[in-house]
Amino acid sequence: MQVLLMMGPPGAGKGTQARRLIQEYGWAYLATGDLLRQEIQAGTPLGQNIQALVEGGKLI
Repeated sequence: MQVLLMMGPPGAGKGTQARRLIQEYGWAYLATGDLLRQEIQAGTPLGQNIQALVEGGKLI
């Protein structure tokens, strides 16, 4: 399995480029930010820990 990792600050176009790759090649897409927000929204213990880190200005 090959993995392509795109990193950059918010607004750099990571999601835009990922959508293009999905359309062109049918690749899978995993957005860690979306996963973290889902955990926070669900109110899970993990989500609560993530929320505390975010509120404290920590990197995840």
